[in-house]
Amino acid sequence: MIQTVTPASNVLALPAPTPEQSCDFMAAKLSYHADAWDVAEDLRNGIDAIVVIDTRSPAHYAVGHVPGALSFPHRTMDAQSTAHLDRSKVYVTYCDGIGCNGSTKGAYKLARLGFQVKEMLGGLDFWVRDGQPVATGPERGSMPAARPAIECAC
Repeated sequence: MIQTVTPASNVLALPAPTPEQSCDFMAAKLSYHADAWDVAEDLRNGIDAIVVIDTRSPAHYAVGHVPGALSFPHRTMDAQSTAHLDRSKVYVTYCDGIGCNGSTKGAYKLARLGFQVKEMLGGLDFWVRDGQPVATGPERGSMPAARPAIECAC
């Protein structure tokens, strides 16, 4: 007689959270992060409650950046260099992508200095993957005006 062994589930090795726990966790996660698509839509729609910050070096910024993003390398962030920033805004930091933690370092430094922050998931890499425009050179540039709605695949 051949016995079949049902494999144990790797997914269910730990029980799933309750729907309420999942809701609380996901809401908290969304409080800390924004995706490239949502950032692009806010920039296109002229939402001025956010300021996008490129935390990379000025040289990387000049090669390509989110249109309208402020070049503010995380290594230069301190009380003096942030004194001119508007504390009523939410600052959205980004860097190259998931292999770079410059956006996390920038968000951390800004938060320690009392600013509201979110981190853009996937950085410039996911921005480009979403087909968003890229500005070049040392100037901030600006995001093109709103375009017809296309649903994000996410």
